[in-house]
Amino acid sequence: MIRSELIQKIADENPHLTQKHVEKIVNTVFDEIIEALAQGNRVELRGFGAFSVKARDARVGRNPRTGEAVQVDDKKVPFFKTGKLLRDRLNGKA
Repeated sequence: MIRSELIQKIADENPHLTQKHVEKIVNTVFDEIIEALAQGNRVELRGFGAFSVKARDARVGRNPRTGEAVQVDDKKVPFFKTGKLLRDRLNGKA
């Protein structure tokens, strides 16, 4: 599912909201998640999962075309851990 499909589904299920309002709500939710992660905070959506930021150390990588050693800088990457309810639904337990 892509963002536009999510917006359309929410708009279809809530006829009292315009698509423009739903789009603004969805964008606000995503923006708040991004902002919280950028500040180093954890975002937990009960039953769905938790977003957090993990730090990766600098390392020596390889260029896949040439095999040449390349220095890869340290960086922060987003990490998502699924919640129990989501895992159970994926495995047919709920």
